[in-house]
Formats: sequence, structure tokens, C-alpha cells
Amino acid sequence: MIAQPSPWYTHAAQRMAATGPASTLRAPSRMEWSTHRGLGPGAEVLGTDLRGRRVLELGCGPGHNAAHLAERGQAVVTGIDLVGLQIRRARGHYGHIGNAAFITGHALHYLQATSGTFDAVYSVFGAVGLVAPELLLAAVSRRLKPHAVLAFSVPHPQRAGGLASTDDRPRQDGVTMPDGTRLPVARWEFDADRWAAHLTRTGLRLTSALDLRHPHGDHRPTTLLITARKH
Repeated sequence: MIAQPSPWYTHAAQRMAATGPASTLRAPSRMEWSTHRGLGPGAEVLGTDLRGRRVLELGCGPGHNAAHLAERGQAVVTGIDLVGLQIRRARGHYGHIGNAAFITGHALHYLQATSGTFDAVYSVFGAVGLVAPELLLAAVSRRLKPHAVLAFSVPHPQRAGGLASTDDRPRQDGVTMPDGTRLPVARWEFDADRWAAHLTRTGLRLTSALDLRHPHGDHRPTTLLITARKH
């Protein structure tokens, strides 16, 4: 039996095939928490002054948010992604930004192996929700400094008219590729209360939960943005 590439590798490969080699880009003027630009808050979720702060992104993709925080916010940012092609894109786009580093690896393994601590950790449709939360959130908590922030955005469990999970098991979901096809993926789809319970078990306290809705879409929320703080 031939092993199939992960949907995340396939997504990156299709994107690179369509756009060609990554060229140098200026850092975006805004941090995005949703797939729709300009929706919801920006980098202020992580703190009002990030200068010199150590920030970690779990699932950085091509590096746009990390570049914004490093160049515009003057934070010291590490972006980690499971897919080497994404890291190649991130370095091609933003390798010129000295205080942004991009690393290939599994988010949970990185957190378990590193001895560093961070002033903020975040995930934008990244590792949070795709890695068992009881493992990932515990690992994040160990690497956060006291009173530091964890923020993450995930697809809203009600985005297609459904309901949030009533247990702690992942659901089967699909990811849309650049060519329009959909590939299966397992995802933990919790409401704010269930995320709060998981956060509490790891020494984190939920501080806000925002339902983000596309301004020109229907009334259903598309993105759930969770912010928490370490005790």
C-alpha cells in the first residue's frame, strides 16, 4: 500500500505549483485570525507592546503573521510548521527579517523538546484543533511564562450549521485544496466552554472567546478565536 501525502503537504505543493518559487515580500500591515482579511482583531490580542517579546506560532504556513509580528511589532518570533514546503515558502518570503525564524517540525514535539519559554504562543488554523488538545495545551502551558498569552483561531463548529462536539473525540472534516478538491482531516471541534475546560486542566484561564463572521456571508460564525492566559 502506497502512503498518501498529508493534506497539508498537498495544499503547499499545489500552492507552490501555482505561484512558483517564493519571492521576497514585505511583512503584512495587519495580523489575521481568519481566512477573511480584516475580520476581527489584530496583533493586539497577543499584547499591546510586543517589542523584544518571544513569540511562538504553531503552524506558521508561509509565515505572513510571524513576519508581521517580527517586523511591525518587533517581536522575536519563531514559526514552526509540519510541512517543509511551507517553511521553504516562509523563508523565501521573509528570510530577510532578522528576528523571525522558521523551523520545520511537529508543534507538539517542538514544545516537548525545547527548553525555551515564551511571552505568547498562537495558532491560526494551525496545530491547535489538529493535535490532541490534552497533549498540546499541556505542552504549551509548560512553555509559557507566568501570565503569558495563548491565542488560537479554529474553524467555528457552527460554520456549516452543525453543533460543537459533545465529547473529547476528534471529528472527520475536510480541507479544501487550491484546486478545489477536498481531503479528509481529523479535527477537534469544541465550543468555548469545552475549550475553557481543557485550558483549565493545564493551568490556563480562558479570557475571551470571539465568534467571527464574514461581513458579506450568512449569519453563522466562520471562526472561533480563543484567548487564554497562564496563571
